[in-house]
Amino acid sequence: MKKILLLVIVAGISIRSQSQKSISMTKQELHDKIKGGWAGQTIGVTFGGPYEFRFNGTFIQEYQPLKWEDGYLKQNMLYNPGLYDDLYMDLTFVDVFEKYGLDAPVDSFANAFAHAGYMLWHANQAARYNILNGIKAPGSGHWKHNTHSEDIDYQIEADYAGLMSPGMPNTASAISDKIGHIMNYGDGWYGGVFMGAMYSLAFLSKDINYIVSEALKTIPRQSTFYQCIQDVITWHKKYPNDWHANWFEIQKKWSSDIACADGIFRPFNIDAKINSAYVVLGLLYGKGDFTRTLDIATRAGQDADCNPSSAGGILGTVLGYDKIPAYWKMGLKEAEDIDFKYTTISLNRAYEIGLKHALQNIERNGGKVSGDNITIAVQTPETVKLEQGFPGIFPVNMVSVEKDNLKELSFEFEGTGFILSGDADMKNDNDPHHTIEADLYIDDKKIETGKFPTSYTTRKLELFWKYELPKGRHKVNIKVINPDERYMLNANYYIVFSDKPAGSLNGK
Repeated sequence: MKKILLLVIVAGISIRSQSQKSISMTKQELHDKIKGGWAGQTIGVTFGGPYEFRFNGTFIQEYQPLKWEDGYLKQNMLYNPGLYDDLYMDLTFVDVFEKYGLDAPVDSFANAFAHAGYMLWHANQAARYNILNGIKAPGSGHWKHNTHSEDIDYQIEADYAGLMSPGMPNTASAISDKIGHIMNYGDGWYGGVFMGAMYSLAFLSKDINYIVSEALKTIPRQSTFYQCIQDVITWHKKYPNDWHANWFEIQKKWSSDIACADGIFRPFNIDAKINSAYVVLGLLYGKGDFTRTLDIATRAGQDADCNPSSAGGILGTVLGYDKIPAYWKMGLKEAEDIDFKYTTISLNRAYEIGLKHALQNIERNGGKVSGDNITIAVQTPETVKLEQGFPGIFPVNMVSVEKDNLKELSFEFEGTGFILSGDADMKNDNDPHHTIEADLYIDDKKIETGKFPTSYTTRKLELFWKYELPKGRHKVNIKVINPDERYMLNANYYIVFSDKPAGSLNGK
């Protein structure tokens, strides 16, 4: 019996399929797409920067113009370096691969960003603190050690995994399994797996609907992340020409943040699910148009710089660098040789290293590189393992404390857990590397000694937390054990958790 040879044309690239699909392209075509991915995310984050978390629980109205002009990229690269946290985190991992190879151990990635000089927030900063204080990956990203584990962090940093795994979404997922669990777990990790898969599949097709739906196959159906993104796809079919209608459906069902203390009982939401939903919103309703895609992903609100960055990077990979509209590449050439702050890597260098790592990954995963001709063994997306953070844990109350320079603090609550928000600070210009220490007691039993650096880069994001206590009334006592009048430990508020939502507790 003769084998059937199937030839399919996808995005101008021939795909030959027998027992396994393969794609052939030139090195120039591959390089163009990798450049498009890196440039697209840089353009997107620059465009959305002014609107980051300024529109929470609402969208930016169509009548409001969004700024873009020649020189804007260079200006931000030089004078607003903190805007590019998703890029310099990406490049930290790229640099580790470059130094130690594709089999670099997880600790090399964890230590690289934990000891870096740049500022971090949310899951990244919580993981940095954990690593610096003896909790290694993957524990550093686990929900029991990291209250921000379902935040957006790895989602905005996973671009590199897809760009170095063209047509190989499972290879991207394997990379993300190792590195993404440094700072995230559950839905937070799934955000990065999903983005990496979309980047990987963007090398194969121009069909945005295909890229989104195929990438979602990497996520377990039982997870809330999968259910959220599948809803966006379903609502897109119901409202194919009205992204606002889809946005409202997302808000009604998926706008509750139950883990991040900064977003509980507030409109602020840095949860991976809803921000990934906004990325998909931009991609689906943008229909392959770069301007419309960035516009919608930005106007959807919340993390309005990282979301167009992800959407722009994925679409930039689909289009390739040369086909990103000239309007969006205004001033790009002037910025491409500027190293991202805190790194020794510019966009031009990222383009070259990205190609190098992609070629290495292609060869080690069944593909071939012969001069300028490249053959990639295309992978069918496989579902990663199921994990869901914060099981059976629901916020039911928030109580203001607002106590500065505390030496001791006590409070009682009814429930199964709590998070106490606060920070360590110094008076005047004292040693920024001082560490305040305090003991935590629950129901008169010492639980731990907390360490609170006064340095912003090594800070602990919350003072204390504890989940999975027996349901009932609990007493919390905190005592500073090394008081020093030059430094302050401040408490802001605490959030109470229980095993049921507050409405259920009230019989509603």
